[in-house]
Amino acid sequence: MVRGKTQMRRIENATSRQVTFSKRRNGLLKKAFELSVLCDAEVGLIIFSPRAKLYEFSSSSMQEIIERYGRHTKDVQGEKPAVEQNNMQDLKHETASLMKKIELLETSKRKLLGQSLGSCSLEELQQMEHQLERSVNIIRARKMQVFREQIERLKDNVKYLASENVMLLEKCGGLEKQQTSGQEDLSTESIEKSDVETELFIGLPECRTKRPF
Repeated sequence: MVRGKTQMRRIENATSRQVTFSKRRNGLLKKAFELSVLCDAEVGLIIFSPRAKLYEFSSSSMQEIIERYGRHTKDVQGEKPAVEQNNMQDLKHETASLMKKIELLETSKRKLLGQSLGSCSLEELQQMEHQLERSVNIIRARKMQVFREQIERLKDNVKYLASENVMLLEKCGGLEKQQTSGQEDLSTESIEKSDVETELFIGLPECRTKRPF
C-alpha cells in the first residue's frame, strides 16, 4: 500500500522545535563534511537559528567560497543576455534573408507581367520569353486535356440518353399493342351484339321461330 506524502508544517511546540533544529542542523553539517571529504567537493554551509545564531561549515575558506559563488552568479547572469542577443541576431539575419527573397520574387513577378523591364538585359528578356512560352505550352496542354475530358463526359451522357430513349420507345410500343388489341376485342364484341339484335322472331313468345331478316 502506498502511503500519501505528509505535508510538512511548522512545529508549534517551542521545545520540540528547538530539539528538531539541533538534530537536523548537526545532521546537515555532518552531511556537508562527508560530501567535501568523499567527493572532494568545495562546500560552504551557512545556517542561522531562529534566534539569529550562526552555524557554518566550509571545506576551505568561507570568504573564498562566497566570492567564488558571487563570480559564478555574475558570469551566469552575463551569459543569458549574450545568448539572447545571439538569438536575436540570428532572427534578424533570417528575417532579412526572407525579406530579400520576397523582394526578388515580387520583382520577377512584375517582369513576367511585362512591368519594370527597363533594367533588363537582352539575355534576361530572352530567358523570360522562353519561360513564358513554356508556361503557355503547359497551360494549353492542360486546356486540351480539360476539353477532352468534357467531350468524353458529353459522349457518356449521349449514350445514356440514347439508351433511355430506346427503353422509352419499347415501353410506348408495348402500350400501343395493348391499345390495338383492346380496340379489336371491342369491335368484335360490338359486331356480335349487332348480329344478335338484328335477328327477327315471328310467332308467340312461347315458340319463337327464327327467320332471317
